[in-house]
Amino acid sequence: MATTVSDSGDEANRYRAAQIGLTRLLVRDVRGLRRLILPARLRESVPDWLTAMNTVIAQYARTSAALAADFYDAQREAAAVAGPFAVPLADAPPPEQTEASLRWATKDLWPRDPDDPATTDAQRQPMDVRLAQAEKKAELVAQKLVTDTGRGTVREAVRQDRQATAWARSAARGACAFCKMLAMRGALYKQDTADFRAHDGCHCGVIPVFKGQRFELSPHAREWERIYREFAEGHSGDQLRLFRRALAEHDSNPLPGSI
Repeated sequence: MATTVSDSGDEANRYRAAQIGLTRLLVRDVRGLRRLILPARLRESVPDWLTAMNTVIAQYARTSAALAADFYDAQREAAAVAGPFAVPLADAPPPEQTEASLRWATKDLWPRDPDDPATTDAQRQPMDVRLAQAEKKAELVAQKLVTDTGRGTVREAVRQDRQATAWARSAARGACAFCKMLAMRGALYKQDTADFRAHDGCHCGVIPVFKGQRFELSPHAREWERIYREFAEGHSGDQLRLFRRALAEHDSNPLPGSI
């Protein structure tokens, strides 16, 4: 008899909680590095900040990969599949990727001519406002880079493991409409297909599915599926907007950030 696996099993919930806890520690450390950016000496201080941020993000990314490997091993053991398998840990994001992402997060810090039509409203704000905005963007960028390393570890393990057949997306109950729309699709992501689409601040996870297992949507994911079919399905090009509006009115877990 086939066993079932869900996007909201005990192990999946514990793993999501562990990754969220890790990123909270990451944000704490990222905020501590903010003091390295000196508004009067941006050209000299921002490179030092980038170097420190790269080190911290790489450290947390390795921990994220280790947590993902432990989760994969636990899921594999629960599935009682045959044969050993060593989970390949995803590498930390390369420094050039981290730097490019962080330079995007801090792009509004640099002085702009307020009379230049190309200058945005964000770039016209006082420096303390621009610093606060850059700090928030940097936190979200760092979180995505770290969490992507864990997600990449599980996805690569599914690709290499002969006992794995697919993976499913696991979204928190309070996730955004985009994440809920992808999570309700279930285990249709096969070993060699589909990238994991994630936004800054996304805490969605990857659930491996093994031979002899049947994937089953959790009750809250089935609710999302029902809402989507009733209010958004069939409206080509407008599904996400309609789904978002329907969730705001009908989803029992509408608030972002809940576990």
